[in-house]
Amino acid sequence: MIKTVSCTPYAGQKPGTSGLRKKVRVFAQANYAENFIQAVFDVVEREPASTLVIGGDGRYHNRTVIQAAIRIAAANGYGRVLVGTGGIASTPAASHMIRKYRASGGLILSASHNPGGPDEDFGIKYNIANGGPAPEGVTEAIYTRTTTIDRWLTVDAPDVDLDTVGDTVVGAMTVSVIDPVADYADLMETLFDFPAIRAAKLTMAFDAMHAVTGPYATEILENRLGFAIGTVRNGIPMEDFGGHHPDPNLVHAKALYDTMMAPDAPDFGAASDGDGDRNLIIGRHRFITPSDSLAMLAANAHLAPGYARGLAGIARSMPTSAAADRVAAALGVPAFETPTGWKFFGNLLDAGKVTICGEESAGTGSDHVREKDGLWAVLLWLNILAVRKISVDALAREHWATYGRNYYARHDYEALPIAEADALIAELTAKLSTLRGTTFGALTVDVADSFSYLDPVDGSTSANQGLRVLFAGGSRIVFRLSGTGTEGATLRVYLERYEPREGSLDRETGDMLADLIAAADSLAGIARHTGRTRPSVIT
Repeated sequence: MIKTVSCTPYAGQKPGTSGLRKKVRVFAQANYAENFIQAVFDVVEREPASTLVIGGDGRYHNRTVIQAAIRIAAANGYGRVLVGTGGIASTPAASHMIRKYRASGGLILSASHNPGGPDEDFGIKYNIANGGPAPEGVTEAIYTRTTTIDRWLTVDAPDVDLDTVGDTVVGAMTVSVIDPVADYADLMETLFDFPAIRAAKLTMAFDAMHAVTGPYATEILENRLGFAIGTVRNGIPMEDFGGHHPDPNLVHAKALYDTMMAPDAPDFGAASDGDGDRNLIIGRHRFITPSDSLAMLAANAHLAPGYARGLAGIARSMPTSAAADRVAAALGVPAFETPTGWKFFGNLLDAGKVTICGEESAGTGSDHVREKDGLWAVLLWLNILAVRKISVDALAREHWATYGRNYYARHDYEALPIAEADALIAELTAKLSTLRGTTFGALTVDVADSFSYLDPVDGSTSANQGLRVLFAGGSRIVFRLSGTGTEGATLRVYLERYEPREGSLDRETGDMLADLIAAADSLAGIARHTGRTRPSVIT
């Protein structure tokens, strides 16, 4: 029996770049999650009795929403739901599940790198049949439906045992609880030279941050690659991530950083985030920025079996440094600059125009799935180090000596009042057309604009994707409001200085960006608008 539950719309159920994210207390309101899930099912394309993947990062409230989503899926005509044991599936693993089992799409329950717990964050994202995040046309349709929804459908059924592999019937639908790790680990073995990595006898520290990557990293790094037991730290997923913030940056993964800067540091250090799609790369005494990691991986990817054929192209989000563009030029392959959000890479990947993609926010991936993939990046780094018999520091120095160095940092001003953030962006937007030729110390503005992207595959246009100020010589500042927070607004300021290969290649990043930091405040009036004299986080 299908039950119809009457409801009224909630305001503000507009998916951002990575789905709908709010505090747990918001999602826990009567009908809140149910309204959104029903809105998804009301608008997405699917065949009758199709398959749906449901995965989560194990955070607080996941199990509750998974049980509700299963019943709603049964009432909406799905034939099968695939869910990982414990309700767990990393975002890249869920993408692989959608693709492998030819699902019509999937619900990924995560707020990614945001903290978890009763007073923290929760999120729901819909991925389409290619395994990637829903494009803007779909998310707009979902949002429009949430503004008028007046009912959601469900069935009477007991909770599914999420901790036991096997099949359960809910209504007329089969729920298959499967091992979420094995399929993904098998895929990684097809892409990377596991025997070469084992033979290299590298030492490593991996911080899973009590998040979803723990079981995957333990299986792949310790069980299949033979790294020492204990290589994976904080490997048991917890609903509150052990009380920590599962964002793999130098603030929240400081313990790993300290390990890698110690005299007896292992060869390689890495971390991943809440849902497993981001990565942090640190060699012994050498931190690698996400932008540089993308460029270095692209330059050496041919050393891994899965990429021995070479790259079709490289794509990066607009705020990501141009380091990867220089690699693309050297390889003779196209480079694409897209808006922030992995969904913009989907068309390029599906069309075979690119092989490797990356974002400055610690996300890199390839055409093996349609999401960024933290462990994939770690394994490609290990494959490169093993084959080249080189340290992370030596590889970085060699890369910069070949391509020059893009000194780069991101300054985040978090939890700003929305009115203040909007006023800052509006004021800066209004004066963009007057900035060319303006000087800030030794910096001269060459171009100032609001970034707009024309998709080369489907011809769609995405406007207002961030404000760019480009200076003569290759330096630049980008201003953008983030869509990944749950309270207030986050202003992200991206600072980039290009130093040619004959220049200063091993200086402190803060020193090299000092003039850009001062210029950013002068351009946007950050202190004047926000009252902040320093960012909340620097990455």
